[in-house]
Amino acid sequence: MKTILSIALMVLALCLVSEAQVVKVQEGDFYFSLESVKKLQELTAEGSNVNRMQNPRLTSTSFDSVCANPSLPQEFMPLCMKRGASMSLSRLAAVPMDICEICAFAACTGC
Repeated sequence: MKTILSIALMVLALCLVSEAQVVKVQEGDFYFSLESVKKLQELTAEGSNVNRMQNPRLTSTSFDSVCANPSLPQEFMPLCMKRGASMSLSRLAAVPMDICEICAFAACTGC
């Protein structure tokens, strides 16, 4: 019984420690969680079939409509209110997730 309890406590501690390391993506003075950036990418992909490897300035997604979307995580609202938000959002939408998850991308921190 003590063994099961100690194993359960160790697993709980491991889960808490692993959740403490949240990857953040930086855009200017703003930091966003990796999960929020993934959600932004999903929303921009719904509005556009543009390849993410393409130049962000050429994307046809309306970032005004992305900012108005109720599914957009609230942490993007200060950025949406900022002048030049379209370019910032397009750069965030172009962040390579596979590279960011291993923190090999300069804008990603917290690994």
